[in-house]
Amino acid sequence: MTTPYQPEDKTRAEVDALPGPTLLEFGANWCGICRGAQPAIAEALADAPAGLRHIKVEDGSGRPLGRSFAVRLWPTLIFLQGGQEVGRVVRPGSAEDVRAQMAKLGA
Repeated sequence: MTTPYQPEDKTRAEVDALPGPTLLEFGANWCGICRGAQPAIAEALADAPAGLRHIKVEDGSGRPLGRSFAVRLWPTLIFLQGGQEVGRVVRPGSAEDVRAQMAKLGA
């Protein structure tokens, strides 16, 4: 994993106010499934629309941002356009899984 998941630093209100396309990736640095999914995610992001903001959020029990998005399994990728959810992938198995949802960003 080249970029580690970072502790929450945004509230749900701040995330909802983000302009343009955003990918929230919830996971944990110690999670084997998260590490295993990184090559597929990286491959898909190579084709990402210009300006896509990618935020890796360290999730865990009681973390409010993940709970507000009903995250239950890691990694969970949530695609937002102007702060509104337009797509979601839970435990992506391939780059195509990610690309299919990324296409919903309309960029």
